[in-house]
Amino acid sequence: MLPQQRQDQIVRALRTDGAGGVKVLAAKLGVSEATIRRDLEQLHEQGRLTRVYGGALAVDDGDEPFAEVSAVHAAEKDRIAARAAQLVGDGESVLLDIGTTALRLAQALHGRPITVVTSNLAVLEELQNDDAIELIVLGGFVRRSYRSLVGFLTEECLKHIHVDWLFLGTSGIRPDGRVMDSTMIEVPVKRAMIQAADRVVLLADATKFPGHGVAKVCEPSDLTMVVTEPSADETTRAHWTEAGVEVVLA
Repeated sequence: MLPQQRQDQIVRALRTDGAGGVKVLAAKLGVSEATIRRDLEQLHEQGRLTRVYGGALAVDDGDEPFAEVSAVHAAEKDRIAARAAQLVGDGESVLLDIGTTALRLAQALHGRPITVVTSNLAVLEELQNDDAIELIVLGGFVRRSYRSLVGFLTEECLKHIHVDWLFLGTSGIRPDGRVMDSTMIEVPVKRAMIQAADRVVLLADATKFPGHGVAKVCEPSDLTMVVTEPSADETTRAHWTEAGVEVVLA
C-alpha cells in the first residue's frame, strides 16, 4: 500500500470513529506503530487530523464520508451485492440499510418486480426511475454526509412495515460475531429494521473484521445469514455457524 493510500485510510477511520489510537490503527492497517506515528505527524501538519497523546482526533472539514468510501473495495462490494441479489425472489419485499454496499445491491436489483424500502438516499436516487420496483422511502432527519434518514420519525415508520428481507450494513464486527456501528444515531434505526424483517442478512466485506464501532447493533442470534468474502475472519465465521447463522461466501 502506498503511503498516500494508507494515510487516506487513517483519515477515513478517524472520521468514522472520531478518534483512534496508534495501536488500533497499526493493527487495522497491518503496519508498525512507528509507521502510524509518522503518518499521524504528517497528517497533523497537513491539517487533516489533530494529533493527541497516543493517537489522533478527526477534523471536521465538511467532506462526505459516503462519497469517500464509495470507491473503496468496490470489486469486493460488487461481488457481495450480486450474491445477495440472488437471494431475493420476485414479488418479495426488501429493506435496504444505509451504506455503499446497499447501494450496489440496489443496482443489482434493477428491473426486478419487488418492493424496496429504504432510509438510504443513494438507493432512492438509484431506483427512483425504475418502474419495475415499488419504492418506499422512510421519513426522518436527513444526514447529508451519510446519505441517510435517521431519528424518531424513521423508527416510527419502521413500526408500520414488515418485509421479507433486511440487508444490513456495519462498520465493524467483533470476533464473537456481534455487529457493531460507529455512528450512534444510526443504531436505533438499524435495530428497528431488524424488528421489521423476517430474515436479516448482514453484508460485510473482509475489512469489517474487526472494523470500527463502539455501539452494538445486534447479536449473532439476530442474524439469518451473512454474505461476506472468503478472506473474512475464520473465528468470527465459526461463531456465526455455531449460532445457526448461514455464512455465504461471495
